[in-house]
Amino acid sequence: MNIKGYMQSVGIAARESSRVLARAGSVIKNNALLAIAGMVDSNRSELLAANATDMENGRNKGLDAALLDRLELNDERIDAMIQGLHQVAALQDPVGEITDMGYRPSGIQLGQMRVPLGVVGIIYESRPNVTIDAASLCLKSGNATILRGGSEAIYSNRAIADCISAGLTSAGLPETAVQVVNTTDRDAVGELITMTDYVDVIVPRGGKSLIERVSADARVPVIKHLDGNCHVYIDDRADLKKAVAIADNAKTHRYGVCNAMESLLIAEPVAATVLPELSKIYSEKGVEMRGCEKSRAIISTMTAATEADWAQEYLAPILSIKIVAGIDAAIEHINHYSSQHTESIVTEDFNRGRRFIAEVDSSSVMINASTRFADGFEYGLGAEIGISTDKIHARGPVGLEGLTSQKWVVFGDGQIRQ
Repeated sequence: MNIKGYMQSVGIAARESSRVLARAGSVIKNNALLAIAGMVDSNRSELLAANATDMENGRNKGLDAALLDRLELNDERIDAMIQGLHQVAALQDPVGEITDMGYRPSGIQLGQMRVPLGVVGIIYESRPNVTIDAASLCLKSGNATILRGGSEAIYSNRAIADCISAGLTSAGLPETAVQVVNTTDRDAVGELITMTDYVDVIVPRGGKSLIERVSADARVPVIKHLDGNCHVYIDDRADLKKAVAIADNAKTHRYGVCNAMESLLIAEPVAATVLPELSKIYSEKGVEMRGCEKSRAIISTMTAATEADWAQEYLAPILSIKIVAGIDAAIEHINHYSSQHTESIVTEDFNRGRRFIAEVDSSSVMINASTRFADGFEYGLGAEIGISTDKIHARGPVGLEGLTSQKWVVFGDGQIRQ
C-alpha cells in the first residue's frame, strides 16, 4: 500500500465531509449517534468475534495482562459504548451558539459564534471503545474524524468502523465523516500528523512515548497532556478529617489514572498529627511511601525520596510525601514540579484557597476535593476526548466545547466604515 497516497485520500474525504457536518443540524447528528448505537447493539456477535481475533493475536505476541484487559470487549463494555452514544446525543450541541452580542457605535451588532474545528485526527492505543468515544464526540461537535488505533486492536476497530459507517449512512451523513485508518503501518501516523491541508488538530491518547513522538513530529496543532503528576496540599488550617479522606481517595481510588495524586504536601504544623493516620491507611492498602527527611522523622519506615520522585507520575501504589513550611512553599513546589494537570488544597481558610487557585498554574485546581474529580464526566461534559495541559483554547478535560472554536459574526444594515 502506498501510505502517503492512501492517507492523502483519507484526508481529502475528511475535509469534504467536514463541510457537510458543519451545516448539519443537531437532529441529524443525534439521529446518526442513535443509529450507530443501534448498529453496535445489533452487531454484538461480529464485534466480539473480531475482538477475539485481536485478543488471540495479543496473547501470541506476549501482551501483558493490563494491555489485554484494555483490549478486551465483552457485553458489559459494549453496553457502555451504547450508553455513551446515547449520553452524547443527549448533550447540548455547542455549534452555532452566539455569545456576547452587542452593538458598536457604528450600529453594527457583533458576537462570537461557536463553530467546529474541522477535521480532528485521533491517535490512540489498545482500547477499542475509544473508537466510539472519539467518533461520537467529534460527530456531535460537527467535526470529521480520522481515527488511527493501535495495531493490536485492528480487527475490533474495523468492526466498530463498519457500525459507524452504517449509522452515518442511515442518518444521511457521509460515511467518510468518521474514518478508521485501515492499516497498521506506523508511517500512517507520520503522514496524519503532518497533513496540514486536511487535518486541523491532533489528539494523541496513549502512553508517554506516543504523545512525545506526536508532539515532536506534528506539524498540526496537538491537544495533549504528557503525564499527570498531581498534588494534594494539606494546609495547617485544614479540617484534618477532610484532609485524610481526600488524600486517601486521591491516591488509592485508582492507581493507573492520570488524575491520581502522586505527591502529597503537608504543612509542617499539622504533619505530626495527620501523617501517622495517613501512613496507616497507605500501609494497609500497600502504598509505598517515599518521603523527605522531615517525613521520615515522623514515619521511620518510609523510603527516602529522591529528586526524581518529586516530578514522577507513578501510575502505581507509590506516593511521594513532603513536609513544607506553608502555602508559599507548597505553591512554589507545585509550580516547579507539577505537570500542570490537577492540584488540590485542603484548607478552611478562604483567602488561602483563593490564593491557591489563583497562583497554581495547572489545568484543574481544586479546594477541598479529590483530584480524582478531574475528568469530563465528573465536570458535566458528558465525556471527554482527552485532557489538555497546554495553554490553548482547550485546557483540562476536553469535551464538546473544546472540540469547537469561535469566530466573530457581524450583523449590519448597510453600515460603511467612515
